[in-house]
Amino acid sequence: MTYLRSPRNSSGPLDRGIPDATVARLPVYLRALTSLADQGVASCSSHELSVAAGVNPAKLRKDLSHLGSYGTRGVGYDVEYLRYQIAREIGQTQDWEVVIVGVGNLGAALSNYQGFSSRGIRVAALVDADEERVGQEFAGIKVSALDDLPKIVEDRKISIGIIATPAEAAQEVTDILVAAGVTSILNFAPAIVQVPDGVDVRKVDLSIELQILAYHEQRKSSPPSAVNL
Repeated sequence: MTYLRSPRNSSGPLDRGIPDATVARLPVYLRALTSLADQGVASCSSHELSVAAGVNPAKLRKDLSHLGSYGTRGVGYDVEYLRYQIAREIGQTQDWEVVIVGVGNLGAALSNYQGFSSRGIRVAALVDADEERVGQEFAGIKVSALDDLPKIVEDRKISIGIIATPAEAAQEVTDILVAAGVTSILNFAPAIVQVPDGVDVRKVDLSIELQILAYHEQRKSSPPSAVNL
């Protein structure tokens, strides 16, 4: 699995070769820092931040070391400054327009999700292959036809696409997005999609996550297995 990365440019952060696992945790740290800032906390220790983020303190310090030296010994981290640096690193100091392809129950719910806008993400377009959905409006956005997807991506300069289609349509939609110039894809379809080098894909499979939880629940309710001596 690869993680979504923001495109780099001359005005953005340098490519530091940050591990994918660290990249995946940076939004968690950002959310924790935002919560601390909202509570009026000006500075925090690595332990306090790790508790707020729900991670191991040593792992947090190692992750932040990839960004630079932002902590002060005996004082900790300046919450606002560190929040800005992480937001800058993951591309949240600018707005990103995305297109959602597939406006069924999931796609419609995503289009109405208010959490995107607070994180610099704006749903700019909705696309669907079903002619009955084309022209309908969700969250103030009219659904466009799949044939219009390349023009939408070009006109809006969209680099991030969200796939919320059935599994059988995922690869075709991926190919259209990539051909149109989209370089980062969030895939909610229950299918693995193939992309060329230079395109990042992040897959979200809710059924797998629930199966993992079911596994842990089963282990909680099952007696320990006997040890053979």
